[in-house]
Amino acid sequence: MDTKTLQVISNPEQQAARIFENLDVSEGTRKDYQCRIGMFVGFIQREGFDRNSFLKFKRYLDGRNDYSTATKNKYLAAAKIFLKELNRQGALPADITQNVKSFNQSKKHKRDGLTEAEIQSVSQKLQSLPENPESSRLKAIFSLLTLQGLRQIEIARLDVKDLDLVSGVAFVRGKGRDDKEIINLHPETVKNLKIYAKANKVGSGPLFTSRSNNSINHRLTTRALRQIVKCLLGELNITKCVHGLRHYFTTMLIKTYKGDLLEVAQYTRHKSLEMLQVYNDNIKHKADLPRYYATFQGVNF
Repeated sequence: MDTKTLQVISNPEQQAARIFENLDVSEGTRKDYQCRIGMFVGFIQREGFDRNSFLKFKRYLDGRNDYSTATKNKYLAAAKIFLKELNRQGALPADITQNVKSFNQSKKHKRDGLTEAEIQSVSQKLQSLPENPESSRLKAIFSLLTLQGLRQIEIARLDVKDLDLVSGVAFVRGKGRDDKEIINLHPETVKNLKIYAKANKVGSGPLFTSRSNNSINHRLTTRALRQIVKCLLGELNITKCVHGLRHYFTTMLIKTYKGDLLEVAQYTRHKSLEMLQVYNDNIKHKADLPRYYATFQGVNF
């Protein structure tokens, strides 16, 4: 690249901030890009910038053993968007990301969801809590995670006006979607939401708000939601993450519907059946393990 191009990249922090601020993406995606672009910025400040900088950055990430493949791809994606936008706006004469592939990422689940026994432990724990505003809040959150399979961001986005508890439905803005979609609520979810709303005098605005001193009454963040769930699971010595509840929800539906993924997708709201097939394959694999073990029964060393 010529000297003029190198000068354009000489203040990458400001350029990245401006580019990501004007991207047509969700606020969550924007913040993720803004958070991750710093690694690429630091890389080109140390190593200099040339036509092969994106490829060199990928090789640098490849050597990082402290990041998962999924995390490496997220850092790579932030850098790719940044460079492509510079090229589109005329600041770079060429798209230097071309022919540089993302890391090959396994689609198999890295972590298991909660088991039926663990869900039973959670259920017993919640039922044992004294009836008060705090316990009703916990039960409402766990109902949305476990019985509805809602994603963390979907729960954080919920407003009181999104619920029609008389009809037993909610309007949810899903991952990567601009419009809200209607979902049917399980009777247990409806019951717990009614109790929560009454106990906490929730009549308008965000369905769940923060109770921390720094952001009291502001909309509950996904980070705070994870902490709430992690705390209760920790009390039960369950080391699964929050997504493990959606994993449980999806797995149970696939088992009940005997692999009819089109039916299951109506409840999980996956955009494609590819991810549901991963769940289905995992279920089949685990069911087949006894036969695999029996094949080598008696072979000892």
